[in-house]
Amino acid sequence: MAMTRTRAAFTGLLAAFAVTGSLAAGAAQASAAPAKPAEPAALPAVNMEATVLAAQIDPRRADDTLTPGAKASVLAVEQALQAKNLLDARWVDGYFGTETISAYAAYQRSLGYSGLAANGLPGATSLAELGKGRYTVTHQIGPGAKVQRNGYTVDARTQAMLTEAERLLGFKLVLSQGSYNPGGDASSAGTHDGGGVVDISVTGMSAATRTSVARALRQVGFAAWVRNPNQGDWPWHIHAAAISDTDLSSQAQHQTGDYYLGLNGLANRAPDDGPRIPIQTWEEYQRTH
Repeated sequence: MAMTRTRAAFTGLLAAFAVTGSLAAGAAQASAAPAKPAEPAALPAVNMEATVLAAQIDPRRADDTLTPGAKASVLAVEQALQAKNLLDARWVDGYFGTETISAYAAYQRSLGYSGLAANGLPGATSLAELGKGRYTVTHQIGPGAKVQRNGYTVDARTQAMLTEAERLLGFKLVLSQGSYNPGGDASSAGTHDGGGVVDISVTGMSAATRTSVARALRQVGFAAWVRNPNQGDWPWHIHAAAISDTDLSSQAQHQTGDYYLGLNGLANRAPDDGPRIPIQTWEEYQRTH
């Protein structure tokens, strides 16, 4: 009887050792398993619409007021420019002023761009290239292909805007000057050198109709003014610059910035003399219509 109890106890002890060994082996295997790699941190997003808008308005301000909704995006762009030693740290502030414009133009030139493609206004390609490993780009915009209208060259974005203004007005508009016309009219002071800018003939229009046209153009995203011979060496016409067209010449960028600041887009920077409506870009208009 005693021998049987001893043998049973011994058998139980062996079983216990077996269980303990199995547990220890399992623990060792668990501790030796490789750790799951951490998920990479999501890159910040740069809103191209907001960034391009700030690049037009901020350089024209008399103070350092930020363009609403653009600070985070502009900061990300400025930080990327600083990392490339193109922008001093003191200008990394979310304000797309003249120093940032110059730095961005230098970056565009470093990519081999020139002319309109190196105007300091962010384009989709250069903005994405600058952001590699740093940020992603949302709300992309661009001028589109060059097309013909009334015998003049405009870009596809401008063409679509003019077509929508015509729909609102109920009649066709005729151009008296198009875009991409460097040196074509000295009185234009370079505003037509790039894309997005047109002059519209007002032949046969009453004063009320001229104002209605300017209002419709503003509604779809142009900075638009009725121009008269007392303001410069030109006949009556309507001058319109498509806000946020990334092919805008530097002079046209200044006009759109001044428009947001309540000015007339001329060298004297007098108060806006056109119909006042809520200002919006073509993309903002499209989202609400």
